[in-house]
Amino acid sequence: MENNLAQAETMQLCYENMNGSCLKTSYSPGPRAILYTVLGLGAVLAVFGNLLVITAILHFKQLHTPTNFLIASLACADFLVGVTVMPFSTVRSVESCWYFGESYCKFHTSFCFASLFHSCCISVDRYIAVTDPLSYPTKFTVSVSGIRFVLSWFFSITYSFSIFYTGANEEGIEDFVVALTCVGGCQAPLNQNWVLLCFLLFFLPTVAMVFIYNKIFLVAKHQARKIESTASQVVLASESYKERVPKRERKAAKTLGIAVAAFLVSWLPYIIDAVIDAYMNFITLPYVYEILVWCVYYNSAMNPLIYAFFYPWFRKAIKLIVSGKVLWSDSSTTNLFSDEANID
Repeated sequence: MENNLAQAETMQLCYENMNGSCLKTSYSPGPRAILYTVLGLGAVLAVFGNLLVITAILHFKQLHTPTNFLIASLACADFLVGVTVMPFSTVRSVESCWYFGESYCKFHTSFCFASLFHSCCISVDRYIAVTDPLSYPTKFTVSVSGIRFVLSWFFSITYSFSIFYTGANEEGIEDFVVALTCVGGCQAPLNQNWVLLCFLLFFLPTVAMVFIYNKIFLVAKHQARKIESTASQVVLASESYKERVPKRERKAAKTLGIAVAAFLVSWLPYIIDAVIDAYMNFITLPYVYEILVWCVYYNSAMNPLIYAFFYPWFRKAIKLIVSGKVLWSDSSTTNLFSDEANID
């Protein structure tokens, strides 16, 4: 009896004066500070890292290419995840409470699937650039790139809104939703039909991207061997523009392939768990679910780090932005590609 009273006294509620309030997680100050730091760092990286990508591509005229505009749109999606999702999910994950309203609970995850659709468009873009570099400029213009990122946003937002704002995700699992619902909660369980659709929307583009990048690397390997055999007959300094461009395209394809691999590693465990949950009566432990969700969120912070590691032009752009030199009148025409960056 005394133990029960003691537990009742130590239990905290999200809303102390409301019936049916969710229970608030009790952490000591040390672990709470660590969790807020780790999760908050992801949000900071996602916001400022992707803001650097967007600023660099939009400001420097040398980066105004169809592929880079797609990358900027992808960075915009990741930036919005960092602004509209991660800070609020940090509070939810640490406190086990949602203080930001039911409507925003449904809205705030709408941007997450945008990364998948953008990655698909970028993989197709890279495939054409590597396999058919001569006709690529005529096939993939800036206007075509614009159509692709508009479609990426349209499908992403339409999918998210059609699930959560229609309540279709709760059909057939109403009893579970009622048992799960409490004041201060933000859960969005998916029934078997929608989780299967979610899996297919992830699995089919993923298989397509893996196939495309496999073809890209095979073609790139063949091109590299061909160029090496040609280089043995001519002086390296006289290397033609046509030979240098495929090298740059292969480097871009390799970097974006790494970004796609990071995307798959981040998303695949969450997608698999979502399918298992829907068919096994939601057996995933809360803390396991939070880890998987944050792996997905952290993916939005990874792309700028990958670009910074592999793209010399991005590192140079960062220096110019951080130093304030982008405010100079002629900064937009700065040459970001050294000879080394072009052929690396």
